[in-house]
Amino acid sequence: MGFFSSSTKQVPDTGELPQHVAVIMDGNGRWAKKRFLPRVAGHQRGLESVRQLVKICVRLDIKFLTLFAFSSENWRRPSDEVTFLMGLFLEALEREVSKLHEANVILKLIGDRSPFNEVLQQKMLEAEQKTAANTGLTLSIAVNYGGRWDVVNAMNALLQASPEPVTEISESDLTPYLSMPYAPEPDLFIRTGGETRISNFLLWQLAYTELYFTPTLWPDFDDTAFEEALASYRQRERRFGRTSEQFSTNSSAT
Repeated sequence: MGFFSSSTKQVPDTGELPQHVAVIMDGNGRWAKKRFLPRVAGHQRGLESVRQLVKICVRLDIKFLTLFAFSSENWRRPSDEVTFLMGLFLEALEREVSKLHEANVILKLIGDRSPFNEVLQQKMLEAEQKTAANTGLTLSIAVNYGGRWDVVNAMNALLQASPEPVTEISESDLTPYLSMPYAPEPDLFIRTGGETRISNFLLWQLAYTELYFTPTLWPDFDDTAFEEALASYRQRERRFGRTSEQFSTNSSAT
């Protein structure tokens, strides 16, 4: 698969629908707390929102969906919650991968896998291998992922792969070593739960992404909420450094 061009080097093609949607799924714990349930109940309910979002992306022919499931900073959470999340992730791999495969979805798992036990690492590898030949939606799940880790990891990989000492690098040099060289940069970033930050998610890739923040908690994020995000996206002028006049002229020409 070829690499996609950088939005800082070339103005990408855009349309009414985003080609790539990235989501921080925030608010599971607060959803549970409002209902006097343990935090883990929110994570369980949030899995249903993942299923629904995958279905609507397939239906709308959105090509790439990236979900932030567990950040490199989430290890700071209570140990019992982390243990539950690891178990839920393993369970989801065992139960959901066949459904994704049947739906022609390609599953990619990005992030540092080294802290995970051998069983989980093997399940991750098997899930990717099972769906690798599919041709539909590419679903990327970020687990133990951080944007800074991504860049540092790519830089280290580039240096290790270079037979000669590296004195200067370009974006195109680094791109193949980032976590998602197989995907275009996200067109639309969504964060649920009311927070208005990107929390070390896809720092390199979000350079020209349209940001959308909603107070809706992730377990309540349904098709209607996603349509509202898409409606907001359609109203954006994606200028990529150009003026509004240039954008309007280019839009009229196409």
